Amino acid sequence: MLVIQQEKDMSDKSKHLVLLLKEQVKLSLSISFGIFLFMIFYQPFTIENLEYNDWLLFKAGLSAIIFILILFVRVLLPRLLQNDELTSQNNFIKKTNGITLFIVNSVAFTFYLRYLGQAEISLDLMLNVVFISIAPPIIIWLSDMYKNLIRQNEILFSDKKALQKKIESYESDYQNTVIELNSENFKEPLKLSISSIVLLQSADNYVKVVYKEDDTFKKKLLRNTLKNLEQQTRQYSSFIRCHRTCIVNIYNIDRLERDDNKHWFVINNYEERVPVSRQYLSKIKEIY
Repeated sequence: MLVIQQEKDMSDKSKHLVLLLKEQVKLSLSISFGIFLFMIFYQPFTIENLEYNDWLLFKAGLSAIIFILILFVRVLLPRLLQNDELTSQNNFIKKTNGITLFIVNSVAFTFYLRYLGQAEISLDLMLNVVFISIAPPIIIWLSDMYKNLIRQNEILFSDKKALQKKIESYESDYQNTVIELNSENFKEPLKLSISSIVLLQSADNYVKVVYKEDDTFKKKLLRNTLKNLEQQTRQYSSFIRCHRTCIVNIYNIDRLERDDNKHWFVINNYEERVPVSRQYLSKIKEIY
């Protein structure tokens, strides 16, 4: 069993290395080719007594140096220095590979220009070396930042979807919760799911409970006061007082309408308007 697990770990590491190598090869090729084009068009280094083909090969050699060093610093060097027991050291290597790449690029460029190109070392030449050598680390840093942003965005999107599912599950459970509406004498309590209750409306010494059953509106009179039923439903946030005569379930409201100074709720397929008084309007507008 241990042998199988070790083989699986080795296989996973090999796959990871291959993917990393492919990714870094693409990045290295893009950067080195970009710098090759830059050196052709802007000619930062002047090399005497070179024919055009030799001159192109010389520039290609500089680009090849960048290509090889990026792979060395980004892929090979971390593998050579990797130590599972020295996590802080490994993190330091990752954070400083840009500086390392800049240094090795500068040294390699200087030797290449001096001993292969026979160029005279001058301040102007060294400034150009520094400028070209610092470009790859900056481009790589920007590329890594972009990839990290994409990765973080994917994580946030995944977390958002998971949170939405939890909220939907919570809302579904909440709306299916059965509550008991009692009369003053606690006889014949009315048991309904939260989602089915449309509104509670005062009717003299009774409260008219409007609820839905199989998409049909039904009404039930309870001998009680609206104030008492408000106490019974207070713990459920979907019930709001909108008028001295009405408590409405916001899950069943379609829209809030007004005409001059009058406001009312419209409920789908329900003929009656549900009045909204100024006393409760400001609180209701926080919801709508």
